Amino acid sequence: MRSPWIHAAGALVLADRTTAVGTKKDFTEYVNLFIGTEGPVSGTAYSAGNVFPGASLPFGAVKVGIDTTRWNVSFSANGGYTPDGNVTAITMLHESGTGGAPTYGLIPQMPLTTLEGVNVLDNLTYMQPRVAEDVAEVGYYKTQLQNGVTAEMSASMHAGIMRYTYPRDSDGRFVLVDLSHFIPSTGTKEQWYSNGKLERGDDGTWYSGYGVYREGWAWGGDYRVYFCAQFDSVPSQSQLFSGKATDPYWPNTTDVKPTFTNRTWIEGGTIGYQYADRIGALFEFPPNTTTVRSKVGISWVSADKACQFLSEIPHWDLEAVRDAAKEQWNSEVLSKIDVATTNDTQLEMFYTAMYHSHLLPSNRTGENPYWDSGEPYYDDFYTIWDTFRCLHPLLTLIQPKAQIEIVRAMIDIWRYERFMPDGRSHNHNGRVQGGSNSDNVLADAYVKGLQGGINWTDGYAAMKTNAEVQPYNNFDFEDPTGSTKEGRGALQDWKKFGYVTPANGRCLSKTVEYSLNDFSLSQVAKGEAPEDTVKYLNRSAGWQKTWAADVTSLNFTGFLAPTYPNGSYQDYDPLSCGACEWSSISYEGVPWEYSWTIPFDMESLISLMGGPEKAEARLDTMFIPGLTGSDQGGNSAGTTIFNPGNEPSFMTPFLYNYFPKRQHKSVQRSREVVDQYYNTGRSGIPGNDDAGSMSSWLVWNMIGLYPVVTQPIYLVLSPRFEDITMRLGDGGASLRIKATGLDKGSYVQSLKLNGQKWDRSWINHEDIVRPDGEDSLLEFELGADRTMWDTGDIPPSPGHVEL
Repeated sequence: MRSPWIHAAGALVLADRTTAVGTKKDFTEYVNLFIGTEGPVSGTAYSAGNVFPGASLPFGAVKVGIDTTRWNVSFSANGGYTPDGNVTAITMLHESGTGGAPTYGLIPQMPLTTLEGVNVLDNLTYMQPRVAEDVAEVGYYKTQLQNGVTAEMSASMHAGIMRYTYPRDSDGRFVLVDLSHFIPSTGTKEQWYSNGKLERGDDGTWYSGYGVYREGWAWGGDYRVYFCAQFDSVPSQSQLFSGKATDPYWPNTTDVKPTFTNRTWIEGGTIGYQYADRIGALFEFPPNTTTVRSKVGISWVSADKACQFLSEIPHWDLEAVRDAAKEQWNSEVLSKIDVATTNDTQLEMFYTAMYHSHLLPSNRTGENPYWDSGEPYYDDFYTIWDTFRCLHPLLTLIQPKAQIEIVRAMIDIWRYERFMPDGRSHNHNGRVQGGSNSDNVLADAYVKGLQGGINWTDGYAAMKTNAEVQPYNNFDFEDPTGSTKEGRGALQDWKKFGYVTPANGRCLSKTVEYSLNDFSLSQVAKGEAPEDTVKYLNRSAGWQKTWAADVTSLNFTGFLAPTYPNGSYQDYDPLSCGACEWSSISYEGVPWEYSWTIPFDMESLISLMGGPEKAEARLDTMFIPGLTGSDQGGNSAGTTIFNPGNEPSFMTPFLYNYFPKRQHKSVQRSREVVDQYYNTGRSGIPGNDDAGSMSSWLVWNMIGLYPVVTQPIYLVLSPRFEDITMRLGDGGASLRIKATGLDKGSYVQSLKLNGQKWDRSWINHEDIVRPDGEDSLLEFELGADRTMWDTGDIPPSPGHVEL
């Protein structure tokens, strides 16, 4: 069995210990939790995948890991971790793979060996460099601090367990709890501590309470996180402390000092006060103590419930918690796709991507503090703009139960808050980067037949709310032209003109996204409200109204354009979107890219581009190095117009399937992108992983299929493995993908579907998830020749409308 991964300064190496999780196949040995923790600048997290490398269960409500400093303020430590920062705490809540301003890094502990020179209100006085390689494996994380403490951690669903091993010759043995700790950033989107309450037992072996925090990337007001903690050792002294409200990372500028008390409880201030005192606790353990263990339960409902969650870990055996986590990841996630290959590099890339695809959203069923409807509840959609293309279709195929719960949770949020989320954290909707992409998630689930308690009458009503109800403007400083909290902020333009005008931020990309959103409504309306089908299908053609037939770029004519109400175009360059941010004409993608994002009506798109020959030549141009016209910082990778580091370009390499006998070019692009931008190094993800979006894209590429979201079809690529067995949910049926000739080349020579010769470059969902519950089979013959095997019909354009 392989050993756990450890993070070294120059390489990933193997530790020398092994972990047994039973006699079943252990897929976790191929998961490398440090892939995606660094960017192109070695040793830093700049432009990194921002993945969370700590301990978590699938969709875990608790994610236990270290928080570190970062001195380059041009980026943030969104997952808590940076390779070069100093450790400031071990905390219970994290996101994974996200960009923008960070969220969480809450409910901390920090092991210390001395109080000399320490201001407990100043992170910089007690932060600790790491003196050895961090060790990470599924369900386990270890870091060794300069003060001699070794900190280890693991997690159950709602609780974390930590083990601190102190040097025998240390001056003291302390655990610091600074309730005001959070992951910092810069600017007005930074999250903040508002208030809190903390109480401890008389002997100091337990403490509980809540912290109140606000804002972060999703915005939002005050929210509470409750906690309940235990130690396995009796402290020799326990004190609570308080200090005036200040930034915990630069308190020296205001010279804030703590006030200690021997009382057993403390409050930051009056309930509802956002500038209350910072509060915390300091526990000291006897000199003969070498190891201190602690468990921390987390709840969004009450401290009592947080204490109940400690029963998930009814012992102090950290290794047992780790092994249980491995077993759960194996049984619930990693074994869903069993691949056969002798290529360990590809195994590592694949199963790490599978792992990263199951960290978010967070399953907080039963933990909604605002209503109790009996429905599943998920939080930390970060964001659906990123995840709707690849992550949710992957869950629909191999985790239908989880996807059904997610859909039900989104509909339930609509019941109580009027809108489904596009982004959501700490129980607050926000932010919307483009369209109402929850519509796409629901449509994809609907056309693929997901039921399992989903109320599709309500589901369609929720989608129709997005399509018809203007959300209030929250006046986001980055784009005050319309709501960024929920819904479609530029709906007034969409309903009046059929497109979004330059009076609104991101007008071009919103027009494209609203078009797909309304196509999604037309798909669900076919079954739930047939009288609405034509209306929304026609509205989905709004993108055509902004097609500038006379705009030329790189010798190609015709592009999406920012279009005024009178039909004229704003002066622009199709190769550029400036900073490509909230107030730009398009978001995180240039007009060249967005002009390809019409998967529901490729027939109209190819026609507007001048026909198949010209459109194919334009598609080829997307992959020519040196043509990129916008620097999107951490949201871009490479120098082609095609951007492998961001979601708008996800499907572009595979659009060759929409041209007769050109599927081999999709295979070529798939291989080129994966081989150039993905690897097993710490920078092995080309940009933010975005809650598993990039990782799920890689999973699809490696199995040789690609989902056309909102449609029940998959584009055929080429598998990376000789033999793949995919468990389709929990019903027992499987999809087998077999490939012969991989040693000769990656191009498809011939294909069989369920024993029958297949000549189309796409397959239906029902071809692999068969209504009769039978297993399904794809048989690829691969080789070096670019065989034009795909002589059948090209993929459909079910949203085809002629204006």
